[in-house]
Amino acid sequence: MKKVLVILLVAIVFVQFFPIDKNNPAPTPGMDFLTIKNTSESTAKLIRNGCYDCHSNESKYPWYSNVQPIAWFLKDHIDEGRKELNFSTFATYEPKRQAHKLFEAVEMIEKGEMPLDSYIIAHPEAKFTEAQKQEIVQYLKSVEKEIRMMNDLPAETSKK
Repeated sequence: MKKVLVILLVAIVFVQFFPIDKNNPAPTPGMDFLTIKNTSESTAKLIRNGCYDCHSNESKYPWYSNVQPIAWFLKDHIDEGRKELNFSTFATYEPKRQAHKLFEAVEMIEKGEMPLDSYIIAHPEAKFTEAQKQEIVQYLKSVEKEIRMMNDLPAETSKK
């Protein structure tokens, strides 16, 4: 038993020598969703608090991002979030993709799947009241509708 504990301790110390890359890509305000859509300050604050750590190039790495293997999980989660929807590069998406991503975001928020429970535990500012959720949902729906109207795109239906 003592040998197993020593091996485990050595392994935990060893993995600390493999940190994650915490560098964010350079800011691109001209491509950022909140900037190009001229989002109100209150709604922008909610979206930043609940979405931007994982879905933008403005990730803030908390103290526990210095601890392996937690940091590896965190970095993978951020990379996956950016791949799925990156608000920092939103302007580079084709209009159809923009509308679809906003539609998906609304669905995830309405179903309570976003922000993730694991994120809310460490970031209480991302725990939205029903009124705050509705503010975000209504805003995202209005932007989606505007994109669809301006680009003659059909409305999307839920994939229930």
